[in-house]
Amino acid sequence: MNWCYASASAIGSSHIRSGTRLQDARRCFLADAPDGTPWFVAVVSDGAGSASFGGQGASLVCHTLSQLARAHLSCAAHAPDDATLHHWIDQARSRIREAAQSRALTPRDFAATLVMLMVSPECVLVAHVGDGAVVCRDKASAGWHVVSAPQHGEYASTTWFITDEPQARVRFTRLPNDFSAFAAFSDGIESLVINSATGCAAPGFFNPMARPLDNSPIIGHDAALSRSLTQFLASPRLNERTDDDKTLVLAVVK
Repeated sequence: MNWCYASASAIGSSHIRSGTRLQDARRCFLADAPDGTPWFVAVVSDGAGSASFGGQGASLVCHTLSQLARAHLSCAAHAPDDATLHHWIDQARSRIREAAQSRALTPRDFAATLVMLMVSPECVLVAHVGDGAVVCRDKASAGWHVVSAPQHGEYASTTWFITDEPQARVRFTRLPNDFSAFAAFSDGIESLVINSATGCAAPGFFNPMARPLDNSPIIGHDAALSRSLTQFLASPRLNERTDDDKTLVLAVVK
C-alpha cells in the first residue's frame, strides 16, 4: 500500500485585513508499524476566531497529536483505542494549559478544533472535536462520502473546542478501509465542499483535486502538488467565496 499526499494552508482574507496570523495548523506523515503495516496520519486544527492565541493552540494540538501518534506507531501495529486517544487529547490540553499559564492567560485563549485521521490498509480512524471534516472516496463506486461530519454548536457559527471544560466533546469514528482516497480539512472550505442541505460531499470539488495525486509518480509527499494546492487555497477565486483560513490534506492510495 503506497501513498501519495499533498497538504496546504492559506490565510483567509479576513485575517489579512485585520492583520492577524494564520489560525489553522496541520501535520501529516507516513509511518511503518513494527510489523511493516503502512499508516498515513493527518492532523488538522483550526484556532477559534474569538481566541487571541487560537493559532498557537492549533499548532500545539497538531504538534502534540502527531508526536503521540508517531510514538504509538513506532511500537504498535494496531490503531489506538479510545482510552489512548482520550489520553492524547488530555496531553494536548495539558500543553495548552501550560502555555496559557506561562502567559497569564486561560486555555480558552488557545481554543482550537481537532480533526485527526489515521489510516492503515485495514482500518480508518478519525478523532474529531468541533468543525472541519473527513471525506473519503469509495474503492468500489469512486463516490465521495463524509465519514466524519462537522460538529456545530447550539447556535449558528459556533462549534466545540479541545479546550472546552470540563472535557472536550470528542467523537471517534472507526471504519474498515474500503476507500482509495482521503481528505481532511478545516471549516474554511466546509461550505464549498459539503452540501449544507444534504450533508453530502461535493464530487465536483474532490474529483479534480484528487486526480493530480492519482496521476503523480511520487510516493509519499508530493511537494510540487502541495505548492499548487497552497496557491489554489489562496486564490482570489476561493477568497471570493470564503474569507476564513483554509486547510486541506489530500491522500490517495497507489
